Amino acid sequence: MPLPPFLPALAQFARAGRFAPPPGLELMLRATRRRLRPPRPAPFVPRLRRRQDAVLARGAAGPHPRAAWWREARPGPLPTIVLGGFVPDATEAVWLLRDSLLRHGSLYCCNYPRRGFSTDLLLAELSDLVEELQLVHRRPPVILAISFGAGLLLEWLRRERGAAGPEAVRGLVLVSPVTCVEDLLPAGEPRPGSLLGRALQPYVDAGFAADAGLIERSRAIFHKMFEAGAQNRAALQALLGPRELAALRSAVLQTIREIDFRGASERLRALRALAPPAAGPGAVPLAAAPTLILYAEKESAVLAARAPSRAVLEGAPRVWFPHAERRLVARAGPGGPVQHASLIFHCADYRAPIADFYARLKSSKVKQAA
Repeated sequence: MPLPPFLPALAQFARAGRFAPPPGLELMLRATRRRLRPPRPAPFVPRLRRRQDAVLARGAAGPHPRAAWWREARPGPLPTIVLGGFVPDATEAVWLLRDSLLRHGSLYCCNYPRRGFSTDLLLAELSDLVEELQLVHRRPPVILAISFGAGLLLEWLRRERGAAGPEAVRGLVLVSPVTCVEDLLPAGEPRPGSLLGRALQPYVDAGFAADAGLIERSRAIFHKMFEAGAQNRAALQALLGPRELAALRSAVLQTIREIDFRGASERLRALRALAPPAAGPGAVPLAAAPTLILYAEKESAVLAARAPSRAVLEGAPRVWFPHAERRLVARAGPGGPVQHASLIFHCADYRAPIADFYARLKSSKVKQAA
């Protein structure tokens, strides 16, 4: 069936950010754009592999699988690297933000291995990619890190101390950052207050001993978090066409099914190894690059009430990021409040502050405001 003649032009007009269409029209315009230019992410292997090969050569991570990197190439000065949370994969987390990010350059998504996890290897892969974008392509990236991915990003910045300035990384976006295990499982509390905390607590209690029932219970909790009742189902149906919804749901649930006990426990072990934030005397900045920190209006289903990283990033973000801007993402229209890292269900609410940050990066007018 041919497209109505006005739709392609209107789709490009909306993509350029000239107006924000209502949800029904946005769905139609996105479907039009994807018919005109279907998404074609492809597996990506960096040309530079020096650091990850060194990690494997010294036995620091072997024999662990590497992450699965996916790239969708576009011209533009600001490529984006996405580090996801525990679930879903990065490719699914930015499913509805993809078009916005591709406006500025290529998109690189890091999907963590499902049957194992090594922080050393993953951060070496990230270093190789950042170096390649900087030196080979002359395109320092923006790194967009979500939840657990923000903790990995901070650990990378600690290890790369001084290397993540504007010449190497153009900007950082931290979405609902989880930077240490205490953000989810407060010390001294007998029972976690959050749903994610209840999913992760048994791994700590079990001492990482394999339990066939434990991983199934964890999968059930992550499944519930993705399909949390009528509110989420209605939101997805309003945001996605039937085929797109089926593809997204299938991809997310496949990831949940395929993460085995080793993959889950090693991800949690990686989180437990991350240092709690320090903001007192002697604390030094982690990055000179402009940084956008986004918290959702309702983080309580995941973050602990006294999450230490939130205390620092909301109270004194410039301790770590001298050029930080902090924003609260709240629901602009009808519907439920914005949840932790809800880039899928509340993509429209996240799109505006992220697009504004990219626009100011491109014009070199990033505000230094918290």
